[in-house]
Amino acid sequence: MSTSEENTPAGADVPADATVQTAGAFDIRNFIGTLLGLFGLVLVVMGLFAFGPEEAAKTDGLNANLWAGIALVVVAAAFLIWTRLDPIRMVVRNNEDGAEEPHDISALD
Repeated sequence: MSTSEENTPAGADVPADATVQTAGAFDIRNFIGTLLGLFGLVLVVMGLFAFGPEEAAKTDGLNANLWAGIALVVVAAAFLIWTRLDPIRMVVRNNEDGAEEPHDISALD
């Protein structure tokens, strides 16, 4: 998780004893984008190197692997860009001594 004062939106009510952190690499959109991108790259490679007359006959000449792979790579890029442009922000502050959890984490709307 990363800490940054510039990640605090204008008008956000953040207590003085708290910090704003982002989910960073643990944002679910990173996992989704990475998996879609990997699957897309596999399909693009298959579309480029394993498309022969037999596959063309099955799809009426359309290289389905190539087009599906390109679409997946574009969607993956959109997820990763979305994560960078609008990260998930959390307000984190230390709990009192003796609490079960060392930090109190809440969403920043």
